[in-house]
Amino acid sequence: MSIEQGDRALPQAAGGAVAVRPRLDWPDEPRLAQRNPVSAWLRFFASEIRLVFGRPRNLALLGVLGFVPVFFGVVFRLTISSVDGGGGPPFLNQLAGNGVFLALVVLTVMLTVLLLPLSAAVVSGDAIAGEAALGTLRGLLTVPAGRTRLLAVKYAAIVVFSLAACLLVAAMSLVMGLILFHVGQVTLLSGTTVSLGAGVLRVLAVAVFAAAAMASLSAIGLAASTLTQHPVGAIAGVLIVTVASEICDQVPQLSAIHAYLPTHYWLSWDGLFRSPTDWSGVEHGLVSFAVYAVIFGSIAWAKLTSADVSS
Repeated sequence: MSIEQGDRALPQAAGGAVAVRPRLDWPDEPRLAQRNPVSAWLRFFASEIRLVFGRPRNLALLGVLGFVPVFFGVVFRLTISSVDGGGGPPFLNQLAGNGVFLALVVLTVMLTVLLLPLSAAVVSGDAIAGEAALGTLRGLLTVPAGRTRLLAVKYAAIVVFSLAACLLVAAMSLVMGLILFHVGQVTLLSGTTVSLGAGVLRVLAVAVFAAAAMASLSAIGLAASTLTQHPVGAIAGVLIVTVASEICDQVPQLSAIHAYLPTHYWLSWDGLFRSPTDWSGVEHGLVSFAVYAVIFGSIAWAKLTSADVSS
């Protein structure tokens, strides 16, 4: 007999008493973890990956993200002839000539209308607060795995999910671009023509850059998740920060703080579609993402390592 609590089963002993034990992926003895720490980390990480990708809500998010390129591909195919030269997202004008640019258009739209940020907010906001809401956080904090390792594994799993989401969007967009539009050699923004394979590699690089942006946003969500026992509150907080940052980034009077906003460099990857590659925007973006990840990761670590598990 067992009592289900969240994603973990608590075995029930004779007489009705509940014997709580850690997941099978945790070492039963601290000495085992000390003897082979890398293996213990990998087992813990694999377990967390299964939890993140096994939750129906997260799978539904991936399903929606995979459908969006199909939807936008059909819409752009039906309306591309009516698009003027000045409207629409970046790269929309190039889409009629090469379907590879559908991936860039869709990634831009999904970042600006908060579909990708929403997926990052849901997964990161639920990381710690979800465990607290289910009542499993106390057990997680008292096992030999350690709080720092718990936080690191949680964040690593979130980063993997963000990367999978961005690559899924890029891959589905490339498939739809191949089906609905002409595909051939890719003409870059600088006028240079590269092979289709080189163009696809540049699209994948853009997807990885977008995943790095979502990883920095996930650090904010992870910090928010340690400050509350309600996942919805953490998710809402991340979305509020994102929307506020987007609004402030559009106000000219606030230009002095634009470069310090978490969303400012989300679309600074156009240099990847120039020859030679202009790395300035990409480098500034990656530095900004890393700074936000370090700051809010430190906040999450300070909160989690000082949490009182007795209360």
